[in-house]
Amino acid sequence: MTTTELRQALDIARVLLRDRDPVTSEDLTGAIERAAVLYPGVSRQLLLDELERSFNVWVGPGTNIENNEDHIPWLEARRAEIRWDFWRRYELYLEQEVGLPPSVISNLDRLTDDVLGRLEDPARRPGPWDRRGMVVGHVQSGKTSNYTALICKAADAGYKLIIVLAGRHNSLRSQTQLRIDEGFLGYDTQVNRAIREGHKRIGVGALRGVAHPHADSLTTSADNGDFLTREAARFAGHLGNIPIILVVKKVKSILESLNNWCAAQEAGRSLPLLVIDDEADDASINTRAIPLDEDGRVDPDHDVTAINGSIRKLLHSFDQSAYVAYTATPFANIFIQAGVNSERHGEDLFPRSFITNLPAPSNYVGPARVFGVGDGAEPLNMVRPATGWREWMPDQHKKDHRPGELPASLKEAVRTFVLSCAARYARGQTTVHNSMLVHVTRFTAVQNRVAEQLQDELDFLVRRIRRGDEHAQLSIRDELQALWMRDFVPGLEQPLGWDAVHAALLPAADKIRVKTINGTAADTLEYYEKRNVGVSVIAVGGDKLSRGLTLEGLSVSYYLRASRMYDTLMQMGRWFGYRPGYLDLCRLYTTPDLIDWYTHVTFANEELRREFDDMAARGMTPQDYGLRVRTHPAGLTVTAVNKMRSGTKMRVSFAGSISETVGFHRDAARNAHNRQAMERFLQGLPGPRPEDTLRNRVLWRNVPAAEILTLLDNLTVHEGSRRARPELLARYIEQRQQDGELTDWTVALVSNSTRVEGTLTLAGQEVGWLKRTAMESSGPGQIRLRRLVSPTDEQIDLNAEQLEEARELTLRNWQRSSTRTSRSEPTVPSGEAIRSVRKKRNGLLLLYPVRTYEEGPDGTAQITEVMGFAISFPDSRLAQTVEYVVNNVYWETEFIGA
Repeated sequence: MTTTELRQALDIARVLLRDRDPVTSEDLTGAIERAAVLYPGVSRQLLLDELERSFNVWVGPGTNIENNEDHIPWLEARRAEIRWDFWRRYELYLEQEVGLPPSVISNLDRLTDDVLGRLEDPARRPGPWDRRGMVVGHVQSGKTSNYTALICKAADAGYKLIIVLAGRHNSLRSQTQLRIDEGFLGYDTQVNRAIREGHKRIGVGALRGVAHPHADSLTTSADNGDFLTREAARFAGHLGNIPIILVVKKVKSILESLNNWCAAQEAGRSLPLLVIDDEADDASINTRAIPLDEDGRVDPDHDVTAINGSIRKLLHSFDQSAYVAYTATPFANIFIQAGVNSERHGEDLFPRSFITNLPAPSNYVGPARVFGVGDGAEPLNMVRPATGWREWMPDQHKKDHRPGELPASLKEAVRTFVLSCAARYARGQTTVHNSMLVHVTRFTAVQNRVAEQLQDELDFLVRRIRRGDEHAQLSIRDELQALWMRDFVPGLEQPLGWDAVHAALLPAADKIRVKTINGTAADTLEYYEKRNVGVSVIAVGGDKLSRGLTLEGLSVSYYLRASRMYDTLMQMGRWFGYRPGYLDLCRLYTTPDLIDWYTHVTFANEELRREFDDMAARGMTPQDYGLRVRTHPAGLTVTAVNKMRSGTKMRVSFAGSISETVGFHRDAARNAHNRQAMERFLQGLPGPRPEDTLRNRVLWRNVPAAEILTLLDNLTVHEGSRRARPELLARYIEQRQQDGELTDWTVALVSNSTRVEGTLTLAGQEVGWLKRTAMESSGPGQIRLRRLVSPTDEQIDLNAEQLEEARELTLRNWQRSSTRTSRSEPTVPSGEAIRSVRKKRNGLLLLYPVRTYEEGPDGTAQITEVMGFAISFPDSRLAQTVEYVVNNVYWETEFIGA
């Protein structure tokens, strides 16, 4: 069986299943049997595995918030008269060549129609217009496919000049141009900038039986193929005839040349312009302070950063323009001050017209799945501790650092990559790309030295595999077999015997190359050039590997570099994405601190996405969402790590949110103090009713807010519990009382009903200790938990009617959510729904006696007893914000651990 035969058999089966919805097991079997008649050598099981992965994928709906002031709806009226040649061709390419599941293509069609319709009609809308929008995807989730589809449809509809702003590095710009070549242009721009008969057709251009519309490109996919004025001059006479596209870097000199060229095209200024800003939170944001005059108004002559100013100038110089920002980490864009104008540069880039929240397909492996974020979610079995690296690569090393011997954990990661490649080979994936990421330093000279070390280690391994070393104390066969049996076999999704893996070791390992991907290296990844045979590469790099650049077939990552920037941290996660047929072979070696940070920011990211969906359902505008992000408790995370200035005053509202302690002191005296404070608090309350005293919790009802405030005043909370700062919580509660809210409280002492962890007595109530496993990032001074609150805890104080209302609201929210990860309807009400139905005057305080478990230095369990708390706040339409001050020393210490 060859890879070509497998692909052709899959194409036949997919065509047979195209119109089936849903696809049943009988449908799959029938299609496989018919394909096997033509390709009898193809494994039926392999066909079944591939088809199940394709047809079991589903995608939730996207959500939007918008401001349609001065917008004229147009798409529905024009849909039937537009030929859609670019889009139909790309749609066929995604189906036949890329092999995307039908549900994903259909969803892409709907989502890009929705975005296109929020722009203006390029053919019929007269006069000046200017639309600003943003599309929020997920890291490595297919944003390029989305905006390529949008470009195809925009060209079909009549947009004549399309500019893609594609990162700050040649490698990312070149990669983006290549995908535009394949998905939109249909020809290789390294050979030709315009399609002519006999030219090399690729991607959509190589399809048969479909119309081939023409478009020109002023840039190429070569590393030096960025915008050049002398090359663009050849196309000046073509402006307005057919669509012209440019893929350019966000570099000052390039954008200045582009602006000068556009300004010289008098006829071109009247063309409808579409600007796609890929990775829009990178370099496009104006990070300079905006000065105010003595009346508090923005100085119209204020200066801005070079890239931001160039993009604004470009948009400002066209009579009709549409700007669509694409990003997976949108919060820097949300924090752009709406309505800010500069006389020299025009309006800032706030997405005032619309924000679209893209759903992720069910087969997407994102941070929420990797790190187990969500009610009851468990992290994937792919994260491994990177250990023993501090002497090899100290945190504060310099550019002349010469690393010593590779740490044992990195050597293991290389062996893991060899095994992953061999396992894919044994599964029949013989011509696929395989990649390993090594991201340990920002200095290019040090990266080059690391690459040399890795090459030596790889050569050593390959020699041992080829020649054999059976007389060694531990042969390479035994070494790799032990690693396979210990680390892979328990988690395999598809059984795979060691003999098959062993037989594939040499062909798989012999194919691996070490490459340095940075500004000084000549190495390229060659995914496109070797797409028919597959590339296996260990990619060593820094910033170039941090944002946008896709590592094809990434299975193993060794990652040490921390970042204080929320958006940069998420973008560095190259291991997010799609792993069809090899997710069980993927590994991430990283530090406990980074695991903690990723978990923390993922919680914030998911919470703010849910907030987006809620605001979309209520018809809010982008300006409303910007305000909400700035004041949401999760904003304590995303704001802090987004270029905050020392002493900046921020505001936060806890309406409709939950605050919980997840960081605890190790100091026994402080923990004893909190336990005593909670006991005094409970002793001061009237005794609980008999019906409120159960094995899993004890309730005190109708507790005055003054008692809650007294408790908060007496608690000592570790700074790691960033969203449970007692002083902020108390000020918010005091403020809400002025409107008659949060006056009556329920207090719950949560208990382990099994008593398996032992018991304690508080205020005369015997309760069971709860067990929580501390995160590996817990350090000498603190204990870190992933979550304190269990999914059902927040519903403790609801009556039957409220509980049913919360269930119904949960189901409605799930049906329209862009973040849902399952087809199964939820059975437990969500925390957001519970807080929404709780009466505004009612607050819920949850007290948790917890035994935290860690592995001690000698391998035994290390137990610490702590008292935690959580407050579940009802939603409020009247809630104001409370002020706090951001201090850079605080953020660097508490968020970065520096």
